[in-house]
Amino acid sequence: MVAVSGTDTGGAIDDLAGMYAGRRWYSSRVDQDYWYRYVAVGDEQMSIRRSQMHGYLRGDVAVEDEVVVQWIDAGRGRLDVGHDEVQMQPGIPALFPIERRFDVEYEDWDQRLVHLGRDLVLDVAAERHLVDGTLDFDRSVAPSTAAVQQWRGSVAGAVRTLRSEGTSSLAWHEAQRDVARSLFDLYRFQGETLPVGYGERKNARLRAAVEFLHEHAAEPLTVSDVARAADLSVRALQESFQRTLDRTPMNYLREVRLRRVRNDLQRADPTAASVAQIAARWGFTHMGRFSGEYLRRFGEYPRHTLRR
Repeated sequence: MVAVSGTDTGGAIDDLAGMYAGRRWYSSRVDQDYWYRYVAVGDEQMSIRRSQMHGYLRGDVAVEDEVVVQWIDAGRGRLDVGHDEVQMQPGIPALFPIERRFDVEYEDWDQRLVHLGRDLVLDVAAERHLVDGTLDFDRSVAPSTAAVQQWRGSVAGAVRTLRSEGTSSLAWHEAQRDVARSLFDLYRFQGETLPVGYGERKNARLRAAVEFLHEHAAEPLTVSDVARAADLSVRALQESFQRTLDRTPMNYLREVRLRRVRNDLQRADPTAASVAQIAARWGFTHMGRFSGEYLRRFGEYPRHTLRR
């Protein structure tokens, strides 16, 4: 458990900025009665937090190896100021940008946050999607009323479980997964949905091929390499991919590499990295063709992803 509080602006910056890797934070009074409180409970896989302030705060935030969903119950807030800005509405969850620095602004607020570990989110994602290690959600579409209700219910249930059973219990473990599952109904995960029958025994060698492609995506691969890893002939491998995933193994590998590029672009410092460098790392050397593929897949040019 973490709990901090105080009545001065300097203390707020010292206490809060460090929790979010803040580098340029500013806080001020809105009247004479300035105060702040911050409480967090949970463990490394999931924590549930409450942040309150009678005052004003702005600054930059960066979270690594986590997915953070937050909402305000009172006050005013702006998220990702100056970029894909979100004006906070009471009770409506908003997803922090993943693996990049962004600016926030809040005034006289009561805020709730849920921090979910990257490994937990990806593990739950694998229940529904073909997961390749990248983590990306479509933040452009507001969550539905039903999804928000489900999310709030799963978080409230997790809090009750934490209080009654503790962090070492199986019930808490399952409550964490329930919250993570609700996340996938709030925002669309940028990953391919598992095809029908993918988990069946007859597709075991296909799964081995897919896992091999994910694990070795940064290496120069041939279709023969993949077939050998899955203990299939090249023809059988091609037929299995076409029948179940509706594409060839090498087309599937190219899509994996595109997602890896996007993940690296989101995490990179735009002053120290270039699109060409990152694209080349994943085997894309024809920049015009690559940019067109990237635009069709993600709805924006790679340079825009890097600059955000």
